[in-house]
Amino acid sequence: MVFRRKWTAHEADEWTKEDYWAVVFSSLSYLLVTIGSALCFLLPVWGILLTGAGLVCAGVMYWIIDPKLRTISLEYEARQKEYLKELDRIMSWEER
Repeated sequence: MVFRRKWTAHEADEWTKEDYWAVVFSSLSYLLVTIGSALCFLLPVWGILLTGAGLVCAGVMYWIIDPKLRTISLEYEARQKEYLKELDRIMSWEER
């Protein structure tokens, strides 16, 4: 497989080739959608094609980077939950 789909939280936090590809597809999608939208007024066929290509690039970018972002988010949520439990235990009036 060209792009990795399974990550640990530590691995997902590192900069990898998936991040570089996400940057490339993100830039391409922005440019293609912007130029395609403008061309829809002048050359409708080319405008639609470029806008469609931009949307495809955005989908590819999402497909590449989403597993990393989900892994990091799940790790953060787990840490936040533990922190709030500990804070609640410390601040509880019943235990003092």
